[in-house]
Amino acid sequence: MKILLTGADGFTGVHFMQAAKKAGHEVTGCAVDLADRTGLANAARQCQPDAVVHLAGIAFVSHADSRAFYDVNMFGTLNLLDALVELDTAPRVLLASSANVYGNAPQSPINEAQSPAPVNHYAMSKLAMELMARNYADRLPLFFARPFNYTGPGQAPSFVVPKLIQHFVQRKPFVELGNLNVEREFNDVRFLCAAYLGLLARAQPAQTYNICTGTTYTLNALLQLLHEITGHVLEVRVNPDFVRAHEIQRLCGDPGKLLHTVGDIPAPPLRSTLSWMLDSLQATASATP
Repeated sequence: MKILLTGADGFTGVHFMQAAKKAGHEVTGCAVDLADRTGLANAARQCQPDAVVHLAGIAFVSHADSRAFYDVNMFGTLNLLDALVELDTAPRVLLASSANVYGNAPQSPINEAQSPAPVNHYAMSKLAMELMARNYADRLPLFFARPFNYTGPGQAPSFVVPKLIQHFVQRKPFVELGNLNVEREFNDVRFLCAAYLGLLARAQPAQTYNICTGTTYTLNALLQLLHEITGHVLEVRVNPDFVRAHEIQRLCGDPGKLLHTVGDIPAPPLRSTLSWMLDSLQATASATP
């Protein structure tokens, strides 16, 4: 399969490209700015992809520019879809959304039938992207992926798991965090990539799929695992500046639809993921002069 990949230089994009190439696919990274409609059209024509995986976007919930969420995540996707409908043969299109669109859902685990209720601009921009993209469903066999929290080597330290990994590797005495009373899935990026590849082969057009395992952890459990692996004790201090308004307390997904569609997907346990991240950051630190 010939795949055009946006966001190829990002955290998820790097891992996805590796996984897709290992699976035998031909992957072309699209480095064009999503605001460049002409550039996107040229890139699509040159590649003539069988499938498009759209990962480019702003993913950090606390990004300072609220308007940028919509300019990139919604209008940037609009520009990409406009480019793809001009191709002679319509490619399959995976649009990466987010489980954050569910907000503080009244039930858990959350399945795809749950009505979205976004509580921040990141989630609102992703939901707006989904709704806008459905206008292209009659011209493109597109579908939506809503990943729950995932992590791995290379993720920015602005996210909680790589931030903690950095503190443990550097043996720092304390770390400042925000709301500790949250519960999240912390899935492995390799699981996510395997799910995306499975969906490219088997997803139904216009459908939405949660990318999740249904296994959640508190921040305290995460800290305990890192302590057990490293032997280091890290004091946690709550910084009020890091506490988000309208914080989602528990975000846990129901993987039933995903697994019914693509079958079982290897999901490394959290301890394995954390060890992988610790080893990777330690190797990077050792290689740095």
